[in-house]
Amino acid sequence: MPSALINVPAKAQRGSVIEIKTLTSHIMETGYRHTASGDVVPRDIITSFICRFNGAEVFRADLYPAIAANPFITFFTTVTESGKFEFEWIGDKGFSETAQASIKVE
Repeated sequence: MPSALINVPAKAQRGSVIEIKTLTSHIMETGYRHTASGDVVPRDIITSFICRFNGAEVFRADLYPAIAANPFITFFTTVTESGKFEFEWIGDKGFSETAQASIKVE
């Protein structure tokens, strides 16, 4: 599986509300589990997700240990012009993932 899957409509009417869906591959280890020998499994989660449209932030989410592995995030936004969405996931241990998707507004 690619590390990030993005679902953005290819086209939309000016001023319409669109749904955006994202799925990224990540173990999301909470830091609360222990190994069979009793050692704590270190926390390793995605801590934030940001979506920008033509450089302007349109959605942000802070993520915490209770989020499932391979987090699925869906949200709505309004589009008034054609452009590019940029998605960014940031996490523990230097994790960083980005993706892009374009939309044509008619």
